[in-house]
Amino acid sequence: KQWYQRRVRGNKEELEKLTEAIANAEKNEGESEVREAMVKKCEYLTSIGRKEDALKMLKETLEKTNTTGHKLDLHFHLIRLGFFFSDNKTITANLDKAKELIELGGDWDRRNRLKVYTGLYAMSVRNFKEAADNFLDTVSTFTSYELMDYHTFIKYTIMSAMLALERKDLTKKVVEGADINEVLHELPLFKSYISSLYNAQYAEFFVALGSIEGIFKGDRYLAAHTHYYIREMRIRSYGQLLESYSSLTVTYMATSFGVSERFIDRELSRFISAGALNAKIDKVGGIIQTNRPDKKNWQYQSVIKQGDLLLNRIQKLSRVITI
Repeated sequence: KQWYQRRVRGNKEELEKLTEAIANAEKNEGESEVREAMVKKCEYLTSIGRKEDALKMLKETLEKTNTTGHKLDLHFHLIRLGFFFSDNKTITANLDKAKELIELGGDWDRRNRLKVYTGLYAMSVRNFKEAADNFLDTVSTFTSYELMDYHTFIKYTIMSAMLALERKDLTKKVVEGADINEVLHELPLFKSYISSLYNAQYAEFFVALGSIEGIFKGDRYLAAHTHYYIREMRIRSYGQLLESYSSLTVTYMATSFGVSERFIDRELSRFISAGALNAKIDKVGGIIQTNRPDKKNWQYQSVIKQGDLLLNRIQKLSRVITI
């Protein structure tokens, strides 16, 4: 209790000093000094978790800021505040504003930082494709240390890319990516995660995926997407093996993944019935047969299905209008 009271008094005294500094700057100095004094107060309010006060102060500071670069810095500050409080409305509003300002003349560094901010938000809302694209564009130019350190950034890049990219792009941008490979020796789990799936070492991949699941559960941005991500990565690995064969035994597939036949049978049955894998299981013979779909036929069937849905909606709408 005494510690808390000391902190409250200390915060109050510091805020009074910062307010005085702003008043002094307004009276005796120029616009840039006033802005700097206001930014310091914004930073302090943010550091003590006073969200609403910080938002108000940041908006006041924006009104007194003229240069595009300084405005972008304030919008980045607002986005970070949104990340801290999981306030998606604040994040998206300021990402949009930052993108507008970038088009008006943002410099190279701030353009790259915006891509990292955009990627982090995309990842936090389960858009791993957009996250991967933005992260990969800035691997060699990363400077957003106010958001995360470089190793964390590389981890996010790898986890997003592993799910989102086709094998060809994954090979070019991640497996053979010079900048990523430079730090992989310091990240043995992620090196194993990439190489095991790429080299079809599925038992090793499942072990690595188990550790990746632990990282997801402990990450504030990824925890909510743990089940989805792990499920999709299992589907990807099963699909990669099945694509190599017209048929294979349940025993062989279970051995490849280092799991029991019962586990594989249950997993494949669930994913096949959900339409996530193109295969069928002969339970009597213990054989898995793959069905490589005709892409044109699949597109045709998809158009027919969407057309039927559209006609049904038009018919319902016409009945409502008639009534």
